[in-house]
Amino acid sequence: MSDVTNLGIAGIRDGFRAGDFSAREVADAFNAKVAGAKALNAFLVETPEHALAAADAADAARAAGEAPKPLAGVPIGMKDLFCTKGVTTTAASEILGGFVPPYESTISQKLWDAGAGMLGKLNMDQFAMGSSNETSAFGNVISPWRRSDGGNAALAPGGSSGGSSSAVAARLCPGATGTDTGGSIRQPAAFTGISGIKPTYGRCSRWGTIAFASSLDQAGPMAQDVRDCAIMLEAMAGFDAKDATSLQLDVPNWEAGLNADLKGKRVGVPREYRVDTMPAEIEALWQQGVDWLRDAGAEIVEVSLPHTKYALPAYYIIAPAEASSNLARYDGVRYGLRDLPEGAGLQDMYAATRADGFGAEVKRRIMIGTYVLSAGFYDAYYTQAQKVRALIARDFERAFEQCDVLLTPTAPSAAFALGEKQADPIAMYLNDVFTVPASLAGLPAMSVPGGLDAAGLPLGLQIIGKPLDEQGVLNASLAIEQRAGFTARPEAWW
Repeated sequence: MSDVTNLGIAGIRDGFRAGDFSAREVADAFNAKVAGAKALNAFLVETPEHALAAADAADAARAAGEAPKPLAGVPIGMKDLFCTKGVTTTAASEILGGFVPPYESTISQKLWDAGAGMLGKLNMDQFAMGSSNETSAFGNVISPWRRSDGGNAALAPGGSSGGSSSAVAARLCPGATGTDTGGSIRQPAAFTGISGIKPTYGRCSRWGTIAFASSLDQAGPMAQDVRDCAIMLEAMAGFDAKDATSLQLDVPNWEAGLNADLKGKRVGVPREYRVDTMPAEIEALWQQGVDWLRDAGAEIVEVSLPHTKYALPAYYIIAPAEASSNLARYDGVRYGLRDLPEGAGLQDMYAATRADGFGAEVKRRIMIGTYVLSAGFYDAYYTQAQKVRALIARDFERAFEQCDVLLTPTAPSAAFALGEKQADPIAMYLNDVFTVPASLAGLPAMSVPGGLDAAGLPLGLQIIGKPLDEQGVLNASLAIEQRAGFTARPEAWW
């Protein structure tokens, strides 16, 4: 049997159904890869027994002649933001150290119901706040990639879903869950040469997912290619009565609808995304993406998104404001860390617990959020940011009157070295400049690898679609994927 860990979700699913290998052989192979990749620090908790139990159930069902489940035989990684019953869930924060949920998140339950097994819980930026996976309380995730120019600096895998991107790129799992608040699926996918899609807000349930910014958070899949993302998203999406923002809509068969022929489609290129500081390599890749989509039959049109320059400032008001409210529940009373100094009262316990439990970036965002929601500043900041958000959504509506999807770069650079931007929060926040607008508007958006930079590191292209048009996003992404022919992989050093 060839190394099944080189196969993606579709390859494992189809090979298992054809009898080429057993589900247990797959689980054993991936469990061994996970156990041997400690240097990447991608997994916070390893759950080989969960993967094996799901594999044995799949093998037994196949032996009994039962129809296979959609993800039977496929083990995956689970971002540590999703509550998993009986398995430690911390959101990579000390304040939830040792927390073992007594319930399963809707997303993880849907994946288990589809037959998937869990290889473990993936490291991430603490409470999903970060763009480099350097804010985790349990150490940095390391990208499996290295610069080809001889530099051995440890590189950022992107964030907040850095454990997910690193694990998929290193073939520790064929697919992984991520969450995207301002780009946390798309940017890490671009940094590590994999694919990742943020669906329309409301497509995937948020119930049982530890909240950062409730009006922005959305789960999505990260995998080797577009087809694998479509397969995984079908299992994750769907209405959930436990989530008030969940959309009561049937889940389309996205995999069956994949079609890279874009004849009759129009692709918009937003002029405002051409920022002055854009590296020449990103500009060249963007133009290459335009050429690829034109070759696929699409008509290319220039569109305007005039409020784009206000998206990042608006996001960094709205998201911290919601975080300051959501994170107020971590008080040391009911679960997680409790720091109770001798002779301390209730307020002292709150203060000590939060001081010890939250990391520096989380504290920074809570303070920003509390400030913009405070009396005297609410209207000046938060209300204004929400108005800007509405204008950004309207910009997209008008642009989509002229086109079907938009093409942009995913990130303003390739992966940077760990520590390179840690001292400058603004420089770090600018990583989200191309991904935040779609998040504010709740639109589906996907990153696919388009090529390598001069140092041999992956660069991604982003497709943004109309609300609920995940199919259009997947199809345009597939057209890029087929023409880019991206097969580069990191050489194993871990």
